[in-house]
Amino acid sequence: MLELKNTLLVVDDEPQIRKMLNIFLDASDFKIEESDSGKQAIRLAASIKPDLILLDLGLPDMDGKEVITALREWSQTPIIVLSARSGDEEVTHALNLGADDYVVKPFNPDVLLARIQANLRKSAIREAGEPALTNGSLRMDLIRHEVFIKEDRLSLTPKEYELLRYFMVNRGKMLTHKQILKEVWGPAHSEDTQYLRVYVGQVREKIEKDPALRGLIVTEPGIGYRMEVLRQPVANAAA
Repeated sequence: MLELKNTLLVVDDEPQIRKMLNIFLDASDFKIEESDSGKQAIRLAASIKPDLILLDLGLPDMDGKEVITALREWSQTPIIVLSARSGDEEVTHALNLGADDYVVKPFNPDVLLARIQANLRKSAIREAGEPALTNGSLRMDLIRHEVFIKEDRLSLTPKEYELLRYFMVNRGKMLTHKQILKEVWGPAHSEDTQYLRVYVGQVREKIEKDPALRGLIVTEPGIGYRMEVLRQPVANAAA
């Protein structure tokens, strides 16, 4: 079964730091993407949509605080600054620009892991109001990236998961093709309606294994899609 992992973008120009973080975080069950510059980090954040960013401030092409400012123009992805700069002014400036947390190098790996988990949980609650979403027999754990129909775990690709999460967060709302494509795939794909149609079909096929979920994602012709809001099933009602 495909394992969905939280994706962390590590932004640091020191190869040994990136290697150490990669080993440590991979062992903690995260998927790691790397960048050694600010401009590349901004591009990657837009294309891969990481769940959290670990950001050094001393980058070769621009200061990390400029990266925070650029990202906060369009993204609420949690940012943890990981820097040797320990002065109060640096910390407060980074936090005021929109960083979610600040960890000073050298750091305790267990403390960093706890900060990452705490910020991922806050991000899930900020997005959906809670760390898990339920609609009828369909349940999504936004922290662990797991999806269940009743007690059966569903196997989804990362992009299918992101699409289903967007529907679940916005259940009951009519969503246009452009809205969905922009939020799930990014602005460069806002016209790829055929691409979206294929993925919606794949998600439908998987969730409609439960007859009660057939018709859960409704097509609004010429406009987009809407996920119906279902009541939670009553356990053992027919037993």
